[in-house]
Amino acid sequence: MAVGLERLQWPPMAARGDARLSPGRPGLGRGVPGQRASRRAGALARRRARLPERGHVMRPLNVAYFDNAEARGGAEEHILTLLRGLDRTRFRPLLVCTPETAAKLGADVPADVTVVPLRLHSVRDLGPAFRLARVLRERRIDILHSHLFYSSLFASPVGRLCRVPVIVETPHVREHWRQSRLKTSYVVDRLAGRLVDRFIAVSRANARYLVNEKALPAAKVVVIENGCDLGRFSGRREPAPGLKQSLGFGPGDPVLVVVGRLEPQKGHSVLLQALPLVRREFPHARLVCVGEGAERRALEAQAASLQLNDAVRFVGYRSDVDAWLALADVMVLPSFYEGLPLAAIEALAARTPVVATAVDGTPEVVVHGKTGLTVPAGDPYALAEAVTRQLREPAWARQLALAGRRWVEERFSEQRQVRLTEELYLEEWDARRGRGRRDSSAEAAEQPPTALAS
Repeated sequence: MAVGLERLQWPPMAARGDARLSPGRPGLGRGVPGQRASRRAGALARRRARLPERGHVMRPLNVAYFDNAEARGGAEEHILTLLRGLDRTRFRPLLVCTPETAAKLGADVPADVTVVPLRLHSVRDLGPAFRLARVLRERRIDILHSHLFYSSLFASPVGRLCRVPVIVETPHVREHWRQSRLKTSYVVDRLAGRLVDRFIAVSRANARYLVNEKALPAAKVVVIENGCDLGRFSGRREPAPGLKQSLGFGPGDPVLVVVGRLEPQKGHSVLLQALPLVRREFPHARLVCVGEGAERRALEAQAASLQLNDAVRFVGYRSDVDAWLALADVMVLPSFYEGLPLAAIEALAARTPVVATAVDGTPEVVVHGKTGLTVPAGDPYALAEAVTRQLREPAWARQLALAGRRWVEERFSEQRQVRLTEELYLEEWDARRGRGRRDSSAEAAEQPPTALAS
């Protein structure tokens, strides 16, 4: 019988959480009853004993992060968490990204991290390939960690040609840009399975997608969930003085907040359709859209066509997300697909009630009826009903949010994300250096091919 990926446990189980996430890495492995579990535990202990401790690495390992996005989203926040948190006695990080992303990250990038601007227009564009290769060689990169499928499609072959010892990929979300290109997808997925040493899935749903739909080797897929800075969202849940009035809202107006890029993926158009339904019961309900993107003009036109100009505010990208979450009576996440939504994690960290669509990894954060409410994607009526229910029962909604804060503390801290990523880097470095290959092979052989099946 195939071993299924562990289903979300509620309430949080601190004593067992790190040990059962996904196969093949300390803090990431799922226990299996019987002798197989015993053998795997022994292999795990032997490999842990060989991890380089402080002082055993002759120099810090050079880690290059590659990201070709032109916007600042969840993947970029994920990278920033690693840039800030990596142990500098073991790792020396470098960021290779587009000039647009470099500008948007700005001063949030630690001062000791070099940023190399590089824009990829096409995977067939050799100019950026040569520039990336030069960076990898001149900086003596030991670990290349690419983010998002398209970036990795470009970076992984360059890394292998440059003999980078360890190549890691974090896809983050489902890829939609080549769904119809079946032959291309087949070839690219097989190539990726060979070139990349480890795939980091940001959620269990993401892991199942990588194994079951993209047919990547299960032994190469590990789960490390996104984390957020919990301390940033630990203050009082009160909006900044005058913020509500500056938007033209009344002091008693219910406020919905959506945080995310203004792109079709995020489902803002569905939320705009739902808002008039919410206003039937709460006629003074308002909506604040925090984020920027290509869909802004279309969404503004949609709001005007629905006669919502007085009710909707587009405030653009804001770095002070905590202030906007403090303004919200309900944070809404109407996405059509996600990897593991950082916006939902941050909202619960801020103890803000959440309504989200039940897509991909979102229900692993927003557990329906436990930490928030989830609804089907693309359904404005269900979305409006869930939002209305939370506005109608604010004390109950707040209890869900408080439970969500505890869940986020248990599972989605940035310290946990950094620690597990560091362990993965060190183990892969160990394996590539030839000290852990035998145990890795034995453990992979024990792992059933359907270990991440739902």
